[in-house]
Amino acid sequence: MTLASLQARVTAAVQAKDWPVAAEALRGVTRLAPHSARAWIDLSYVESFRGRYRAAHEAILSAANAPQRTNEDLADLIARLRTFNDAAGVQAIARALIGASDSDARLLAACALQLSNLNDHGLALACAQAAVSRQPADIAARLARGQMLAQHGDIEGAAADFQACLRQVPGLAQAWWSLSRLRKQSPEENHVEPLRRLLATPRLRPLDAAFAAFALHKELDDLGDHDGAWGALEQACRAKRSTLSYAAGDSRALVDALSAMPTTTTTSVTHLQANARMPVFIVGMHRSGTTLLEQLLDGSPQVRGVGELYDFTSAMRHATDHHCKGVIDATIVQRAAEVDFAQVGQRYLDGMAWRLGDQPFFTDKLPSNFLNIGFICRALPQARILHMVRDPVETCFSNLRELFSEANPYSYDQAELADYFLQYRRLMAYWHSAWPGRILDVDYAQLTRDPEKVMRQVAAFCGIEYMDAMRDPRSSTRAVATASVVQVRERVVRREVPKWAPYARHLQPLIAALRQGGVEVAEAFA
Repeated sequence: MTLASLQARVTAAVQAKDWPVAAEALRGVTRLAPHSARAWIDLSYVESFRGRYRAAHEAILSAANAPQRTNEDLADLIARLRTFNDAAGVQAIARALIGASDSDARLLAACALQLSNLNDHGLALACAQAAVSRQPADIAARLARGQMLAQHGDIEGAAADFQACLRQVPGLAQAWWSLSRLRKQSPEENHVEPLRRLLATPRLRPLDAAFAAFALHKELDDLGDHDGAWGALEQACRAKRSTLSYAAGDSRALVDALSAMPTTTTTSVTHLQANARMPVFIVGMHRSGTTLLEQLLDGSPQVRGVGELYDFTSAMRHATDHHCKGVIDATIVQRAAEVDFAQVGQRYLDGMAWRLGDQPFFTDKLPSNFLNIGFICRALPQARILHMVRDPVETCFSNLRELFSEANPYSYDQAELADYFLQYRRLMAYWHSAWPGRILDVDYAQLTRDPEKVMRQVAAFCGIEYMDAMRDPRSSTRAVATASVVQVRERVVRREVPKWAPYARHLQPLIAALRQGGVEVAEAFA
């Protein structure tokens, strides 16, 4: 067949969603035009639609090596490599773009954002700086650099970039949201009125409404206007929830499936290399204090804090030949029975190698890895697992008032949030019974009350020598890319009155659902 006839066949098959036929035709295209990145990229997408994770990954690696590619191809390639957690591929493109004087600022900005997600913060900042250098007025470049500067602790530089965006586009909701998070607002200096004007804009897109309303909630909360802040939060959650697909029953079914998995407590560690680094997984609900714990551990010269990673999920996706949305899904659980967990563990450690220095320990702080604990215990018998435990209402309220990307779709509705928390608690109880001694619960309140005592316990559990630097998060100077990017650079703070207390009457649906599920809630504030 000719190239034109094959391409026509691809188009017809894609329109009909006949993915096997589309894949066959695209492989024909790649044989006739092997140097075209576009054909390999399209094949990668089609193989994903077929549910073939490994084949899709192989296709995108071929695309990365194809010399004929447009800027549009590069944009897709960067995003697609990130889908497969392929840091080396994104890094190679990033360095080539930085080295080319005529590279497109938006491609550099895209690299910066994806490298930040991969926790290569140094190269991410270099890409963002290069993007602004190429095109100082480009909005995407300035937004990306502002985000990178904030992650590195340059709050003033980040604010300048976000303000530059707003001078060009006063209605840029994402810039307002980013700006609101950099500091505590005051009566003398805040953005309440421009945010209210933005929210009054007719036909505002749901995501823009979410950015603006979450920003307004945060600023009104800073100013002590809790009723106004609650109204903004309700508006923000409605807007964001309208963009997401989520069913609480799926989460319950997933926990049921995980709780029914057989456990094996006799896994051998003989497959591990003698010089293998010791992973320390930090898990729990989002906004439970995991970033603080990682920051304190990073104060030790024996520990490298690496951040929130999808590397273990990536190893499980490869092992099961399935791309799950999020860290895990029912198909992963179903196929896990046929998985060689020794290979999963080795693939994980091999993929982590580029991130690590000489430290014998490293942290992997993706909170939702609590779903993967059973797999982690089998794949990495030497791993330590630290489970952050925080007041249930404080944890849930902190989730409710946080704007996540596509993660945590349960967090914008009180009933859904309470139900998810109950499933999380149920699963953690199961993991403790199934893998006794493998998990250390770390209480957030105790950690903030007496950081030295708790960190000594953590250090002993992990086999790390305790040092006084481990009781102060300011001992670590690493970049931080989580929602705690500003707070984690401050000293450990203990709250006498929980953050949710002024909102207690608004949170009664959440509190009632938690109590109905057997969770104790302090009467003094509820």
